[in-house]
Amino acid sequence: MLYPLIKRIMDIICSVILLFVFWPVALIVAAAIKLETPKGPIFVELSDRVGKNGRVFRLLKFRSMIPNARYLQFHDPRYKEYLKNFKKNSYKVENDPLRTSVGRVIVKYSLDETPQFINVLKGDMSLVGPRPYYPDELAEQKKRFPNTDGSIQKALSVRPGITGQWQVSGRSDLNFDKRIELDANYAANMSLWYDLKILLKTPYVMLSGKGSGVK
Repeated sequence: MLYPLIKRIMDIICSVILLFVFWPVALIVAAAIKLETPKGPIFVELSDRVGKNGRVFRLLKFRSMIPNARYLQFHDPRYKEYLKNFKKNSYKVENDPLRTSVGRVIVKYSLDETPQFINVLKGDMSLVGPRPYYPDELAEQKKRFPNTDGSIQKALSVRPGITGQWQVSGRSDLNFDKRIELDANYAANMSLWYDLKILLKTPYVMLSGKGSGVK
């Protein structure tokens, strides 16, 4: 099949172009993050994700939360109730209290995702595909939704994407079982036309902030 080769060539060409287009915005975002929380890193500290065939890779993403937020979520007793709601709501909390002011803006408009064009160039990701999951999130959700095992395996059979069917169909408004169903459907029916339809829908979702979990 020519599709995998064409998809990879498109990933490389489009990522180079988009990195060139977005680099001024990325510089502004990086500066804003440092100005708000000078002691924290620019990128997310703990960002291992599950990629194609279960391979774990480091996802590049601008930090949108307070420093060390991932550790605090799971280990600080002050966030016990927060963690309970976090897991209950499929690893998301609307208007997350750990999110910074800059973080709320960049998450709403998906600007925190722009460094992932580098992941695409490295071959960890594709422009279009299922969203990559945290390893612990995936394990937890498997327990909560045992009927999704087949969909999970199907979704993990392809490279994860910066955008995908889930992102243009509701993002954080959807629970895990619906999200993984959409990801599995993409993996089963992926094509250049399917990719193009998702890419054409993505700018509207970014600009509208729809489903970002931030108001």
